[in-house]
Amino acid sequence: MKALVYTGVEELTYTDRPRPEAGEDEALVRIMASGICGSDMHAYLGHDPRRPAPLTLGHEAAGVVVGGPQDGRRVTINPLVACQACNYCSSGRENLCQRRQIISMPPREGAFADYVAMPSRNLITVPEAVPLKHAALAEPIACGWHGVRLGRSVLGGDLSGARAVVIGGGAIGVGAALSLAAQGAQDIMLVEPNETRRARLADVAGFEVCAPGEPAMPGQGSADIVIDGVGDAGTRETASMIARPGGVIVHIGLGEATGGLDIRRMTLQEITFIGTYTYTSEDFAQTTAAIFDGRLGRLDWIEERPLAEGHAAFQDIRAGCVAAPKIILTPDHGGTET
Repeated sequence: MKALVYTGVEELTYTDRPRPEAGEDEALVRIMASGICGSDMHAYLGHDPRRPAPLTLGHEAAGVVVGGPQDGRRVTINPLVACQACNYCSSGRENLCQRRQIISMPPREGAFADYVAMPSRNLITVPEAVPLKHAALAEPIACGWHGVRLGRSVLGGDLSGARAVVIGGGAIGVGAALSLAAQGAQDIMLVEPNETRRARLADVAGFEVCAPGEPAMPGQGSADIVIDGVGDAGTRETASMIARPGGVIVHIGLGEATGGLDIRRMTLQEITFIGTYTYTSEDFAQTTAAIFDGRLGRLDWIEERPLAEGHAAFQDIRAGCVAAPKIILTPDHGGTET
């Protein structure tokens, strides 16, 4: 089969790889759509020791089951494979399982390929009316859905009167903003520095979009909930400044490890900080349901490119010239639907 393989720092090679074989309780999925994630970009730049070369990246995917009793089933993939036996798994917090695996990290190859093998329990059926390129967005949006759910619980469960600010207009930020709206928030501001991307986001879902430093930028202590979808020192500094007393910061981004938080202000103003990683199985299921019933909007903020041209897509993302929050790579299966 063909795959886009990370072969070294800033090197991706479209090449032949062995076709995976489905093990016990697994299914072989023909990948029809796979999104480029920020963590794929971190690996491409050599910043993620968890993803050593050579490795097939990609974990945001949807496709069609090939062979076996599920043959032809259209599915979206929960890429996080938990042990199902530990206390975290038993309590519904599979994302904290200490034996978890995820495709695109050893020992599991990723979904920038023609096929991937996955446990059947990690597959959710996609209705015929839903394009698989939209179903592939379940993974990045589920990260935001999970974070919003955790932040909402701190604020008493009701976001209808909350002022929400999302920092970062990539797929994680956009997914978080859409999740905020789907979970009841009505006053949502998305902060994005890239002018090209801001123009694309202005009509995505009706929420406001601004650049850092603009007059519309929320002021100190004005936000009930702040979601940092970037995770740099600068965005953490902004988050800890604009969160209101008693508010909550939900930190999803993994841009850099340290710096930025105003710990003194957060302590004196009792601002809750939540670090959030991926999602639970229930979060993933709720996200797919929201995609399928239209609560997350048209999902037309993606750009499709052939998997064979994936290296150029990575280069364009790094150069900052991609307006769409998400690029979806599509393997060549002879024109089959995505």
